[in-house]
Amino acid sequence: MSTNWGTLWVVATPIGNLGDLSPRAGEVLGQVARIAAEDTRHSAGLLAHLGVRTPLVSLHEHNESERVPVLLQALQAGESVALVSDAGTPLVSDPGYRLVRAACDAGLPVRAVPGASAPLAALAVAGLPSDRFCFEGFLPHAAGARLRQLEGLLAQPVTTIVFESSHRIRAAATDLAGLAPEREVFLARELTKQFEEHYRGAAAGLPAWLDADGNRTRGEFVLIFAPAPVVATGAAADEPLAAEHERLLAALLQELPLKRAARLLCDATDLPRNRVYARALALKNAAE
Repeated sequence: MSTNWGTLWVVATPIGNLGDLSPRAGEVLGQVARIAAEDTRHSAGLLAHLGVRTPLVSLHEHNESERVPVLLQALQAGESVALVSDAGTPLVSDPGYRLVRAACDAGLPVRAVPGASAPLAALAVAGLPSDRFCFEGFLPHAAGARLRQLEGLLAQPVTTIVFESSHRIRAAATDLAGLAPEREVFLARELTKQFEEHYRGAAAGLPAWLDADGNRTRGEFVLIFAPAPVVATGAAADEPLAAEHERLLAALLQELPLKRAARLLCDATDLPRNRVYARALALKNAAE
């Protein structure tokens, strides 16, 4: 690897409390030739707080394709570049993947400066199983798509983390309460900020908690729900289904994503959703 190439630094920034920025992150931001930021206006405030005057260049979902070649050229010319998002760790429901991928494909050095991450911060205080979990980003905007997504996520045998906006948190809470009223959930509002609040309890109680204070539907939200309960079937959940169901599921998995295939089989039969999802996961893993 050429020692004349610059390094792409993927730098985590605070999700609310500026004190969470690591000394190493501040040092890197002050030493690179330029900083690629999701919103330069937002990042300018952070740099002003640090007393850093490194030039900023915008990098977001609408200009990534045109900006990546320019930044790649700078890296190849020996300039180091830092990548930041508006808050938290870049690429986690934020832009930056194309730049990181391009740098990796070009053989350029890519380094992480770890720090704040909203999904992990919420998981750390949720009190829900954390040995296995999945992060699904933002729920769909459309009501029907959101409901279908939640149905699939609730069938997963792992703790699930999602983001939701202030415009849709109440609707998402209502959907969740209707689909799985007894499921244990955790909602973090405004993590690390002055008005941080948590809800921990059954999904059925979440809408009422939000309604109890008009401010509770404002801000940024991380929603976590417990794994699907284990279904007592007398057999391991991933053991084969009846022959006709096994054949149908295998055929569906060849044409559709796992969640969609499992849902279609459940819609066509009386099989428990958890059982079908677990079997679909086992078949997919075996095929891979």
